[in-house]
Amino acid sequence: MATTTQRTHPVRTAATVVSAVFLLVGIAGFIPGVTTDYDGMTFAGHESTAMLLGIFHVSILHNIVHLLFGIVGLAMARTVPGASAYLIGGGVVYALLWIYGLVIDHDSAANFVPLNGADNWLHLILAIGMIGLGVALRRAGTAGRTARA
Repeated sequence: MATTTQRTHPVRTAATVVSAVFLLVGIAGFIPGVTTDYDGMTFAGHESTAMLLGIFHVSILHNIVHLLFGIVGLAMARTVPGASAYLIGGGVVYALLWIYGLVIDHDSAANFVPLNGADNWLHLILAIGMIGLGVALRRAGTAGRTARA
């Protein structure tokens, strides 16, 4: 019974879904049309003019980071502690990116990712959402096991 609970634990499902979304976003960043001004994409830096969905500033490095974040998440989602660590740790990373995006000049060399205002809002939402999912669903799975015991 414990094996089934671990296999279907909600924090693992959430981490898998979040990881899949990061993989899709990473792939979409390399698709002309989904990414506007695709010809203006640079490897890194604020000089990249490519915009995912015409909203989010992207570069080759930015897309690769999304792909890697998705791959790492899928690997970590294999266990309950790994899935929880991915969501909470990833949320912390996005909180730091949000702060970074607020304090740097978007037209400076420090904007190597690159980031814009829409990215900053998305990073804040991701931080809150990922940390919230990691904490709430880890507890939800524990509460469900306690109630069944």
